[in-house]
Amino acid sequence: MPKPAPAPSQSSAAAATAARRSRVLIADDNEPNRELLEVYLADVDCTIATAVDGRDTLDKVASFDPDVILLDVMMPKLSGFEVCQQLKSNPATSRIMILMVTALGELGDIERAVEAGTDDFLSKPVNKVELVKRVENMLKLRHVSDELERLRSYIRTMDDDQPPR
Repeated sequence: MPKPAPAPSQSSAAAATAARRSRVLIADDNEPNRELLEVYLADVDCTIATAVDGRDTLDKVASFDPDVILLDVMMPKLSGFEVCQQLKSNPATSRIMILMVTALGELGDIERAVEAGTDDFLSKPVNKVELVKRVENMLKLRHVSDELERLRSYIRTMDDDQPPR
């Protein structure tokens, strides 16, 4: 009978989290907006990458593997709505937290963002404190969600190792 694997400890979970620094992708076609968001997030413990349009965003997601995306809605090649919908409909990227950052403020735009699968939205001009808190909370939520999935996977493995009754 195989010996069960030890349960994940808090120290091993903390080590796994420390081994991979949080990643935030800023997707906006306007360079001053990207730079401003980067400056605002300077004190957040994360690695930041940027994308300049919808297609570039999808390419960066594949190479950068972000935890959170700050996604502008009005971008060339693919809109933020289209990018969000594609990411949320793909099981490989559906767990990425998406914060739509937009100048659009009509109720219909907010409904469209929700239908596309956004996790939250923020109106421009962006308030630094609000942005930082939302990103920090989304990163925490993402890490808790990842840890929950690791624990569920561990429990499934333990259940599979149990002899039939």
